[in-house]
Amino acid sequence: MLSIAQEKPYVSQVWRADQGDGTYKNPVLDADYSDPDVIRVGEDFYMTASSFDAIPGLPILHSKDLVNWQIIGHALKRQPPFDHFSKTQHGNGVWAPSIRYQQGKFYIYYGDPDFGIYMIKTKDPAGDWEEPVLVEAGKGIIDVCPLWDEDGQAYIVYAYAGSRAGIKSIIAIKRLSADGTKTLDEGTIVYDGHALDPTIEGPKFYKRNGYYYIMAPAGGVATGWQLALRSKNIYGPYERRVAMAQGNTNINGPHQGGWVDTQNGEDWFLHFQDKDAYGRVVHLQPMQWVNDWPVIGKDVEGKGTGEPVLSHKKPNVGKSYPIQTPVESDEFNDRTMGKQWQWQANPKATWSFFYPEKGVLRLYTQQAPDSARNLWDVPNILLQKFPTEVFTATTKVSFTPNEKIKNERTGLIIMGQSYAHLSLKSKQEGIVLVYGEAKDAHKGAAEKETVIQPIKTNTVFLRVQVKAGAECRFSYSEDGKTFKSIDAVFRATPGQWIGAKVGLFSTRDRQINDSGWGDYDWFRIEK
Repeated sequence: MLSIAQEKPYVSQVWRADQGDGTYKNPVLDADYSDPDVIRVGEDFYMTASSFDAIPGLPILHSKDLVNWQIIGHALKRQPPFDHFSKTQHGNGVWAPSIRYQQGKFYIYYGDPDFGIYMIKTKDPAGDWEEPVLVEAGKGIIDVCPLWDEDGQAYIVYAYAGSRAGIKSIIAIKRLSADGTKTLDEGTIVYDGHALDPTIEGPKFYKRNGYYYIMAPAGGVATGWQLALRSKNIYGPYERRVAMAQGNTNINGPHQGGWVDTQNGEDWFLHFQDKDAYGRVVHLQPMQWVNDWPVIGKDVEGKGTGEPVLSHKKPNVGKSYPIQTPVESDEFNDRTMGKQWQWQANPKATWSFFYPEKGVLRLYTQQAPDSARNLWDVPNILLQKFPTEVFTATTKVSFTPNEKIKNERTGLIIMGQSYAHLSLKSKQEGIVLVYGEAKDAHKGAAEKETVIQPIKTNTVFLRVQVKAGAECRFSYSEDGKTFKSIDAVFRATPGQWIGAKVGLFSTRDRQINDSGWGDYDWFRIEK
């Protein structure tokens, strides 16, 4: 029995794909769900995506119609090796996972470019997943996808990260044990993309009408295309065809995703588009099989290569479902973290507590690591994805600093390779409002801090408005009604392989035997 909560659907104020008239618009998720993969089990669709070093990782999204999605959980509560991922590891960790359903169990495979191939499984995708199994230790194997054949044999298809393996642009296959827990050989190259399809990666493995299919992106994240390879023999030779390309649309690099069918026989393809600071957002494309070749999107020229659609009739799943979007806002009235939140590393229990009596999320200040050059290197930053291109995030915080130490901070942050925040800081003379900014933080640049003004009370409303082009303007209020903007304008930047994020933090610069804290009453995403 699957434990998907049937609560009232959350509907975003800032982005919804379902247009309410039987059609949808792309992207179906205007947020950074990089390298999506999708399956259908009965009447339910499940998606996962790359999570890199963010924890909890491996988000599990659920839909009844491929358009309206909710986050139902995460497969990865802590990322192994645990000590390694207790520190920030931007861009490392979970790369391009695949999700499959086999004999009553859900499986996710992913390649960690530094440690090897992992598998994680469950009977209930909305519940707890088992501990990850290291299928093969190694460096450089990425983008892993399994296939269980009709004869009982199992295989994985995979690619290589040039940064670790010293080779790339090839697709290979390994035999896999029947239980999926270990590889059985060294692997066989089945396609070399150097000539026609450089940087081919992210393969997904399927079998249909006697053909083995490898669907893989090529040409690079921002400008590439979606490739389809097919063969009657699992080891090839594989024929090649471009199933989707940008064509005359403004959807750059449309590729890397998964094929899924509906219970009524329609075929669809979910893929990403790289939108720089906004990350890799998810599009849904109609798909057809023509002479046993997939054609994704609209085949404008009739040559077997589709291009992305901006809107389309919704998938036929036999009935209509309510509009629903992933949760963004959080009132912090429960005893568990909203599923939209992730830390920058494996968390410690002392970072945060829910306080139901007060209805707040309490973030205790934590000492920044001695090696931290700025907040880019600090693990206890609580973040969520940008929900779309234009939105406002507001939070109410009450700051209780520790009187024995100064320079504790808590506040609202936009995080990327450059970051900015508006926060409360304890000084000798009391609490002050500060604006901090670090350009090229990922290169070790020092944060520049500006004191805005002293704060008379310890409770302040902090806000950031994000406009087109990822332009961010911070403001604050002491009464929750009149907001005063600060002078600085910050342009958000991507993180490492991800989009910018928005969230909360509490830090201090030295260690004693107690801590101050920020009590966050709520966090709201609005227009």
